[in-house]
Amino acid sequence: MRIEVENLCFSYERTHVLHNVNLQVQSGEFIGIMGPNGGGKTTLFKLLMGFITPTAGKVRVQGKIGYVPQVPKTDRDFPITVQELILLGALSQTTFWGAYPTQIKEKAAHLMEKLGLYAHRQKVFGALSGGLAQRALLARALLSDPDLLLLDEPTANIDPASIQIFFHMLEELKGKKTILLVTHDLRTIIERVGRVLCVQGSVSSFLPKEVCEHFALGLYHTPLMEEKVHVGFP
Repeated sequence: MRIEVENLCFSYERTHVLHNVNLQVQSGEFIGIMGPNGGGKTTLFKLLMGFITPTAGKVRVQGKIGYVPQVPKTDRDFPITVQELILLGALSQTTFWGAYPTQIKEKAAHLMEKLGLYAHRQKVFGALSGGLAQRALLARALLSDPDLLLLDEPTANIDPASIQIFFHMLEELKGKKTILLVTHDLRTIIERVGRVLCVQGSVSSFLPKEVCEHFALGLYHTPLMEEKVHVGFP
């Protein structure tokens, strides 16, 4: 999975969100994405998934995409079980009669076992805790064996046990899939990812060691090791 973004611009009517973004992501990279609220992180994901069209520039993404949103952005009132939710990740592989192939059901069961969800498979999704719900969304995203995994603050406000299980799974996938993870957790950025994208209208790339601790306070400015490089931050 390779991503190429050239001279990308996007605006909502008269509100400019992203400007002149140039970006390349190699297959198998594990990238952390940081930036202030309203800086364009979610918009960038929508552009990569093809949900919206650039105002200018080009986006090239090949292969299957798996997406994990934040739990608060999902419909917790929809009457669906955990197992049914996860199987939706392979909806395109159903038979003419709407049945799932045996291998898909077996893979769903395997994912539920690995993510500690099997005992909850018949529970209504909306009744789950935030941590369990987020694990279910990850299982749904992985069921179709995507090439690119987009994660929008997946561990925000969930329990420590779920965070540990979540990142254990990502460690297994590291190098096998291309992973883009939005997070405000500086420790995650420093310890787990190979590269950091800072999104605030423009997009700048850094190594984890180049990202200063001020990012944890929400202060987006040029990291100390990169003072001579303009990155588009105030």
